[in-house]
Amino acid sequence: MTRLPILMYHNVAEDDKMSSGLTISVQNLERHFRYLAENNYNSFHLAELEHKTSLQGKNVVITFDDVTENQLVAVDLLQKYNLKATFFVPFAYVGKTDAWNNGTEKIMSAEQLRSLPENIELGLHSYAHKKYSSLSEAEINEDFNNCFSAIKDYNLKVYDAVAYPYGNYPKKEPQRSKFKAVLVQNGIKAGLRIGNKINRFPFKNPHEIMRIDVKGDDSFLKFKLKLRFGKLKLF
Repeated sequence: MTRLPILMYHNVAEDDKMSSGLTISVQNLERHFRYLAENNYNSFHLAELEHKTSLQGKNVVITFDDVTENQLVAVDLLQKYNLKATFFVPFAYVGKTDAWNNGTEKIMSAEQLRSLPENIELGLHSYAHKKYSSLSEAEINEDFNNCFSAIKDYNLKVYDAVAYPYGNYPKKEPQRSKFKAVLVQNGIKAGLRIGNKINRFPFKNPHEIMRIDVKGDDSFLKFKLKLRFGKLKLF
């Protein structure tokens, strides 16, 4: 089995002083991407991994949650370094703001999403950006139905992968098994949590794929350690 780190990013800021928590500065982000490119990491879309049984060399999956407009600069950097990434869309907020947070960040419009280059893959980040563990089976099904309706209405190409809002999903039985059944019924091929560990590929459980939470105030050394080991307890 091959090691496969999956990096999770959120907001991008031009100002270095804003690089903290879920917001990373353009300078730090470019340093990450340059490192991946110069060290010969192969980047993948999740759709590409669906039919693979093995990977060669050093590999990475890059993900961005929320499709805020400030992530468009990340799109340019990804193209600059010939990297692929998956952007997860909260469909209720397309063309609006991140109302689940503080409402200050603009979310990309449907036109902007349609205009993204081929190195960007789209996935689901739920419809309403609510914690799945707080919803009933019927409400989760409704959330997915709303996602699929929005995808059709907006004429978007979206891979059947979902990044769970807040990394949250039911972890205790029987809710966990019922949640997985809902995912399968809705054709969801991959579900991404946080976990902060390095995945082994092929995935043992494709509906509990782990991502590494990259923070804006991580030092470059910390980024490299996370890429190699996941989140270390000493951090």
